[in-house]
This record gives sequence, structure tokens and C-alpha cells, in this order.
Amino acid sequence: MNIQTVVQRLLRPAETAYAHCDIPCGIYDPGTAQLAAESVEKMMTLMADGDASDINSQARYIAIKELNAEAVKHEVRIIWGDFMKPPDLATTPDLHDVVWEIMRLGSACRQGTNVDDAKALRAKVDEFAGIFAKVKATR
Repeated sequence: MNIQTVVQRLLRPAETAYAHCDIPCGIYDPGTAQLAAESVEKMMTLMADGDASDINSQARYIAIKELNAEAVKHEVRIIWGDFMKPPDLATTPDLHDVVWEIMRLGSACRQGTNVDDAKALRAKVDEFAGIFAKVKATR
């Protein structure tokens, strides 16, 4: 082992951090969450309609479904926590309930294979996108 490898190992962070930047850039878009919700629905539909004996495809569908369900939750949390402000509740009093339902449905989609959960997730994310557009238009 050479000295460069030793130094790189010593300087390498113990954990990798992932986050939307906390600089107030004002760039928020629920489109990423909408695309991820659509992907969850598509994967769960493929799982329901597919040949269960094709284990490789099923494994890929599950992996993509799980990744995208978590992405939905992440993207919505960022917008909800960083973009939405207390005064926004005056015009969108159901905001917290919609976000809670997205979190619940995202978890249900990760845990299960019910296509109805995926459809409901996609509908709630679309509802959230509508709320976002309404709030953004006031700023």
C-alpha cells in the first residue's frame, strides 16, 4: 500500500451525506416526485401483471419500486420542509394531511405490492403538486 492510498483512506468521510442544498436558491419542483410516483405505479403494475417465474425481472421491479417510493417521500419532504411556510397553511389548510398521506402511501408501496396503493400515491403526489403550484403563484 502506498502513501497516497493511506492518505486517501484517512481523509475519506465515514459517511456520505445526501441533501438538497440549504442555500436559499428557491429552486423547487414536484415534478421529480411525480415522475417517481409514476415509476412506482408502473413497477407495481408490471409485478402484478408479470410472470412470477421471471425472478430477475421481479427483482428489478422491486428494486426500482423501492428506490422511487423513497424518492417520492424525500422530494416531498424537501418541498414541504424548505419551501412551504406557515402562512401557506392559510391558503392550503390540508397541506399537512396531504403530505402525511404521501408519507404513509410511500411506505405502503415500499412494503407491499398493492397497485391501488401506487395509484393512490400518484394521485396524492399530483394533489401536492397542485398545492405547490398554487403557493408558488402567490410568491
